[in-house]
Amino acid sequence: MKMDRREFLRIAGLAGLGLGIGTGASGWILSRGIEASEFIPSPNALTAKRWAMVVVLSKFKTEEDYKRVIDACHRFHNVPDIGNPKDEVKWIWTDTYEHVFVGQENEYLPEEFKERPFPLLCNHCTKAPCVRVCPTKATFKRKDGITMQDYHRCIGCRFCMAACPYGARSFNWRDPRPFIKETNPSYPTRTKGVVEKCTYCVELLENGEMPKCVQASKGGLIFGDLMDPNSEVRKVLSENFSMRRKAEMGTGPSVFYIIGGGEEDV
Repeated sequence: MKMDRREFLRIAGLAGLGLGIGTGASGWILSRGIEASEFIPSPNALTAKRWAMVVVLSKFKTEEDYKRVIDACHRFHNVPDIGNPKDEVKWIWTDTYEHVFVGQENEYLPEEFKERPFPLLCNHCTKAPCVRVCPTKATFKRKDGITMQDYHRCIGCRFCMAACPYGARSFNWRDPRPFIKETNPSYPTRTKGVVEKCTYCVELLENGEMPKCVQASKGGLIFGDLMDPNSEVRKVLSENFSMRRKAEMGTGPSVFYIIGGGEEDV
């Protein structure tokens, strides 16, 4: 029987079910594969037509403000702290303006922005390049706009990493489990050879909770339905100037940054 490359990779991805990644409260996300894109939420779940995140930069005043958000996310999702840039795994991280908003920097940029850290995460793009290139459909879009990653289907080809213009995906070059200080049993750990990233905490949305980063941000991150004119994200975006990363590429990123203004503006 003939088998083309796509079919081979599909089967290889299914074989990944034997990786022993584990299940838990969020097991439905990881074990149902592409069917999860049509997942029917529970009665208590938070739902949206299209989820979006607003980063209010004025709320991030100290290093501790950034660290609190990153740590909350990484602890809950068992993100390893490997300790070197080559093997780094990250769901939320920071970078400077010139790297975040490439092509929008200039010599007259206020000094306060030049070296200031900007919180970064997966942009959950409307037209996500990572989804188009994934040969096993380990990366797929939910109806509410969240870009998902099925660790069981991932075969480690890293096509998604090459396609993502935001550097939002990490590859497990080594077994991450020894580098997790305290494992959270409610979320699966991963294995060597798979890609991972932010998922907007779909497992918490299913339980009626906001993402961990939002809970920890003290107003620095606002999350809601971009399609609902009465949502908080729409209110904030309508009242403040915002920017998106590399929006000119046509990916439709769903993370917005409110750059200027004081704390009283939001």
